Amino acid sequence: MHQNGFFPHTMRLITKGDERTVRPEGDSLRYAINCGLGLSFISEAEQRQILGGSSARDVILATAKRAETSDDPGAVALAAWTAAEAENIFTARLFERLTDLLASRQPVATVDCSWMLIAAVAARKLGDTYDLAVMAKERLMAAQGAYGLFPHRLPASSNGKLRAHIGCFADQVYSTQGLARFAVAYQDQAALVAADACGARICQLQGPDGQWWWHYDVRNGTVVEGYPVYSVHQHAMAPMALLDLREAGGVDHMGALVKGLQWLVRHPEVSEPMICEQDAVIWRKAARREPKKAVRALSAVTTALKPGLHLPGLDRAFPPNQVDHECRPYELGWLLYAWLSGGVVANS
Repeated sequence: MHQNGFFPHTMRLITKGDERTVRPEGDSLRYAINCGLGLSFISEAEQRQILGGSSARDVILATAKRAETSDDPGAVALAAWTAAEAENIFTARLFERLTDLLASRQPVATVDCSWMLIAAVAARKLGDTYDLAVMAKERLMAAQGAYGLFPHRLPASSNGKLRAHIGCFADQVYSTQGLARFAVAYQDQAALVAADACGARICQLQGPDGQWWWHYDVRNGTVVEGYPVYSVHQHAMAPMALLDLREAGGVDHMGALVKGLQWLVRHPEVSEPMICEQDAVIWRKAARREPKKAVRALSAVTTALKPGLHLPGLDRAFPPNQVDHECRPYELGWLLYAWLSGGVVANS
């Protein structure tokens, strides 16, 4: 996936007759940062083999520089986090931008806020990030629902009337991870309780075959729409958050993690392998056969009108039997990070 110092947005399977290739498309600063962080946990020799002679440090420094002019607060937060954690570099300009953003009280994506919190904790011994950490923690905890789940934006109302009640799986994962790390860094029991509540709820809602579902109702702690099931959730993002939670002193959900990993091999939705040895990728997701995310849109509307209201027959009309033949670089970056970064939380 590495392309002369850059990483593409995705690798997509292209077939023409009997020929097949997995082709890079686009360029993603976020994904390059994710890869730099994940690669920092393997040997330098392996890094240079993968990166055409460069190192993870080279990627991290280059992406931190690019982030200085990025309009994407998520990329800015990821770059600040990665530089601090992997290279002990305090990116003062990035932290200044993040602090100003949260201090402005303007709406922010939950994932971005969570990354700001993780970045602040990662850099707290390198520079003054306390105000940023506290603001991010308070924004998250103020929005957490009674059943432990988080909305997609902060405040939830900024996501519109029909979607204010919805939070996606990523919102739960990174919020749990950030609050668990804050709890250890600042001995904050309330943050650990909040992280534990979210971890417990997504595990309670886990599918019968280990599926980590996609959209949740923050109001009553139920699933709004389960599909797609993303492979990265199964092998990297759920482990990343729940292993952090365990390391922080929270509940151990190893059984749910194992069950989630098993879905990669035994997935009832599709018969095709999700782990593709031939193309050296893990296919992105098992999804519905549907036009333009129709079921998610319908489910958002019906549950907005009445919690738990779902149109009957959606699974028959739009079966989840499609494999998305792409793989994004961050998925493999997070795979490395999830399973090799043990000890980071304890040293927060």
